[in-house]
Amino acid sequence: MKIENSVALVTGANRGIGLAFARELLARGARKVYVGARNPETVTQAGVQALRLDVNNPQDVAAAAAAASDVTLVVNNAGIAQVGGFLAADSEEVARQIFETNFFAVLRMSKAFAPILKANGGGALLNVLSVASWVNGGELAAYSASKSAAWSLTNALRSELSAQKTQVLALHMAYVDTDLTRGFDVPKTSPEDIVKRALDGLESGLDEVLADELTQQVKQGMTAPRPSYLPQVA
Repeated sequence: MKIENSVALVTGANRGIGLAFARELLARGARKVYVGARNPETVTQAGVQALRLDVNNPQDVAAAAAAASDVTLVVNNAGIAQVGGFLAADSEEVARQIFETNFFAVLRMSKAFAPILKANGGGALLNVLSVASWVNGGELAAYSASKSAAWSLTNALRSELSAQKTQVLALHMAYVDTDLTRGFDVPKTSPEDIVKRALDGLESGLDEVLADELTQQVKQGMTAPRPSYLPQVA
């Protein structure tokens, strides 16, 4: 789809990748950009329309769908992470919390806005995923599992929404320089670069964007003799 003259909604858009999406959508000529945040007062970007939107709150999602019935692009960006493995004492509680935001909220938003996208000509869903959709080393165990589930959800939605001509794009990337990765001493890509590659892919009609070199290497390695999702030996 084309960004120019589109009407977009971005979840988790008061900082990080979500804020970068809002800015780039405006720069590419989107007619209107709704930005969702738990507290709309935290949205400081000029030129956008802030919505009170806690994606874990069904009432907020319903209200957002009613208020933004002109949307043609939904960017499911809101997400959370927590360091820790599945054998940690609190792993079940942590997994439920993370899945609520990273999987069930994406499902909730997609169900709420699919009829709106259909009414407005099809449009697109863009789901922000991760290289962790394919690789889980246990450091971010529940986060990785939630992104795997969200990848599967994205693939299913692509099939289910094809009849109404809704493009569904999966955005995969490794470490991005945001608050979420502040404590990780690893190479990081800027949110702006990730978003530009994502929207280039969207406008090119792609189903999937691998937004950095590490993600591309991991995806290519999934069919190697020892696949990239298994522990690599020296």
